[in-house]
Amino acid sequence: MLKLENISLGYGKQTILTDINLSVERGEMLGVIGPNGSGKSTLIRGICRLLVPRNGRVFVDGKDVAGISRSELARIVAVVPQTPNLPDTFTAFEIVLMGRTPHLGRFRFEGNRDFDIAWKAMEITNTQSFAERTMGQLSGGQKQLLTIARALAQEPKLILLDEPTAHLDINYQVETLDFVKGLCFKQNIAAVAVLHDLNLAAQYCDRLVLLSGGKIHAEGSSQEVITEQYIKEVYGANVCVYPHPVNSLPTTVILPGEGSQTGG
Repeated sequence: MLKLENISLGYGKQTILTDINLSVERGEMLGVIGPNGSGKSTLIRGICRLLVPRNGRVFVDGKDVAGISRSELARIVAVVPQTPNLPDTFTAFEIVLMGRTPHLGRFRFEGNRDFDIAWKAMEITNTQSFAERTMGQLSGGQKQLLTIARALAQEPKLILLDEPTAHLDINYQVETLDFVKGLCFKQNIAAVAVLHDLNLAAQYCDRLVLLSGGKIHAEGSSQEVITEQYIKEVYGANVCVYPHPVNSLPTTVILPGEGSQTGG
């Protein structure tokens, strides 16, 4: 579904990522992890062509994105940003219906099919109950679920999520990633998710890519990537990694620094 060949990305004179090679299959959820400034969001921008690669090529559904119109690319790839800019006066349903825009021709308005698809997207994300409420009346977690619903309304083959659990309570973090994982499995959608929480990444992602120093430091299953050695090398943090008591996936426990105090 997605293939990156020797991609290099940057801003101005600064190169952020160099010679990135990776692929994502249909039905797979790929997690991108790494410290602040390692290029996680830059990678997302390069895939959806908000950044033009300095070198290399990006293929989506077998097509080089450099030769795809923006409207066609939007019919294939949906993006869930870290901090969505949603106008306060729009209703939840109106926001989700925006996802149909790439499928509308010039001067064409939404029809019954578009309304049905948007409503179904809200059903999948459990957001129908507040369809008539405006953005100014919704919580951060509800808004995040709506951005996923809007992405679903695009009927994409690939969904990109830039820190979708940032600033969310743990219940919304779990609910959001449950939805994304379920979409990959049930609708055969490929997903690339930038995540800060290593434990969430281990639990939900089929594979992980660990970025550091502008390159891929490690790639593979969560057991292969989330190790005490790699975390020390990339984050500079001392941690213990244990198998989860339920599913044996890696669980990261932070070790307190020398200046910390413990007491009863």
